[in-house]
Amino acid sequence: MTDTSAQSPTPAADAELVKLFNDMSAGTLSERMGITFVEASPQRIVATMPVEGNNQPYGLLHGGASVVLAETLGSVGAALHAGEGRIAVGLDINATHHRGARSGLVTGTATPLSLGRTLASYEVVVTDEDGNRLCTSRITCLLRDSAPKAQ
Repeated sequence: MTDTSAQSPTPAADAELVKLFNDMSAGTLSERMGITFVEASPQRIVATMPVEGNNQPYGLLHGGASVVLAETLGSVGAALHAGEGRIAVGLDINATHHRGARSGLVTGTATPLSLGRTLASYEVVVTDEDGNRLCTSRITCLLRDSAPKAQ
């Protein structure tokens, strides 16, 4: 069951999280895929990704690219929900591809299905610039304490 008692961050806090996640993407798969965060809170994570450079040989958005976007958003949401001193580790992800895209930006929006103490599940909807649903994905993450830092 989703805990709806959690408060959304203020617009300033949300902007700080968006900048943090965009900065943290340097040198990662997210940067390589061109993923740019737009919103970030445990209740809603939104990012865009270009189709160009993330397409398959037929010129369509690669299904794996949609899954990378979904896993990125769901993992970020789960980590935000887990809180300081805890981490989110992906356990399961699936995706249904509804239609293709050949150009432009796609937008992924992750919203929680269930936020618990040890598991967090998100639905991620990927849409094109016209708002057409391209992909629906579900990701479940294990929430655990961070490993102690080596001394």
